[in-house]
Amino acid sequence: MAASILIFLLLGAVAGVLAGLLGVGGGLVLVAALAWLLPTLGVPQEAAMHAALASSLASIVLTAAASARAHHRRGSVLWPTVAWMVPGLLLGGWLGSGVAVRIDGDALRWIVAGYCLLAAAQLTFSRPRTGVGADLAPRGPAMSAAGVAIGAVSAVVGIGGGSMTVPLLVWRGVAPVRAVGTSSACGVAIGLASAVGYAMHAPDGALPQFSVGYVYLPAAIGVAAASVLAAPWGTRLAHRLHGTTLKRVFAVFLVLVGLSLMLKG
Repeated sequence: MAASILIFLLLGAVAGVLAGLLGVGGGLVLVAALAWLLPTLGVPQEAAMHAALASSLASIVLTAAASARAHHRRGSVLWPTVAWMVPGLLLGGWLGSGVAVRIDGDALRWIVAGYCLLAAAQLTFSRPRTGVGADLAPRGPAMSAAGVAIGAVSAVVGIGGGSMTVPLLVWRGVAPVRAVGTSSACGVAIGLASAVGYAMHAPDGALPQFSVGYVYLPAAIGVAAASVLAAPWGTRLAHRLHGTTLKRVFAVFLVLVGLSLMLKG
């Protein structure tokens, strides 16, 4: 268990940097890593993917909060946009987790892998809308509706929604670094609603000890503890990199994670 805790801490450090850099809670890399690791810790193979998703989302709550706090200090969180999106994100996260617990683990793995590749392609080839001010905070019912979809998909693939929220905000004309900061704040709502959903929707005895529903507590706590400390480093890096560089880093990251999940089969 001691070695496992060390691995969870290292994963948390990576997740924290990614949270600050890319506006995600490191969810995709966590899902891939935990899907490989949890079966070696006594988690049944058929429940490993669900546990990886749930534990990743639980850790994202603190990871995204730390990233959002660091971005807020630099004025990069568009709080009016967050306020419009949160109700939809909470609803979507709850609904998505309810759907995910009914999907076979192998099918979930391919869904996550496919999502990674599609998101990478979208991020690579999309172009931001022109003629919209970078300081404008998108708001309105359309953003709430988008929140439902983002929350639901995020719950199924175990992420904080950055790979959807960031491109959406950039398309709406928001500067990439502000889109990352705003996405981090949105990730708190997604992680909270989704993790609670995985805990409550899971069948009795889904995992061995040290778990609540599908949330494997040693992984969630260990990852969250390290990620909170590492997130500010990613935030500093995000403010030093050009927006185009951020997008390229994000796209490569998604492709690598998707391929790792495919290889697991």
